[in-house]
Amino acid sequence: MSKVNILHLIEGAKEAEGLTVIIDVFRAFSLECYLYDMGVKEIRPIGSVEDAFVLNKELPGSVLIGERHGKKCEGFDFGNSPSTVRPEEVKGKTILHTTSAGTQGIVNATGASEIITGSLVNAKAVAEYIKKSQPDTVSLVCMGYAGVRPAAEDELCAEYIKSLVEGVELPDYEQRIADLQKHGGEHFFDEEQQEVYPKEDFFMCVKYDKFPFVIHVEKDEMGFITRREFVL
Repeated sequence: MSKVNILHLIEGAKEAEGLTVIIDVFRAFSLECYLYDMGVKEIRPIGSVEDAFVLNKELPGSVLIGERHGKKCEGFDFGNSPSTVRPEEVKGKTILHTTSAGTQGIVNATGASEIITGSLVNAKAVAEYIKKSQPDTVSLVCMGYAGVRPAAEDELCAEYIKSLVEGVELPDYEQRIADLQKHGGEHFFDEEQQEVYPKEDFFMCVKYDKFPFVIHVEKDEMGFITRREFVL
């Protein structure tokens, strides 16, 4: 049985060891699952907006996706919103992705022996991958708001993955997901914030166990790169 630790925020990412799962439910790593489902070629997680622009010049035809403070980065093709990405504009493309929380976790998880991303939409696949890999240590890192403040959806996702790995039922799981509408995801239901946080994003991000794959984070000569692996 693997030892499963739940860690939190940027500091948690820095402390992570072993097989590390960087969790960002609203919205970074939910979005990346949807992007792979849309048929993108690859996704490159990037720490800074500036580095994303540099790599965009080195990779003609790549698509810039990302946010700061929830809003689409100026000059980017899309924000961090799964409901607003147009599949025909990303299919077969390299995606350069930078966010306030999720991709910062990847950049800071320097002590991890292996990194995958996690969200509710592929939580069961993540748990199955962990069980098949049987690492000594698993670090589930909840990235929260901008990596500095806890977020209920990431904590719930970590608890759910841990419960699946350990074979213990998580009480009131579906009710807790529903409760996110008022505690954690309420900004998606604020009419004045629909341009930044479309209501549809909430429902896309809480469709738990939708995707049967995990997303591996690796490195090559250009930086971080991910690949999809089906496990269910």
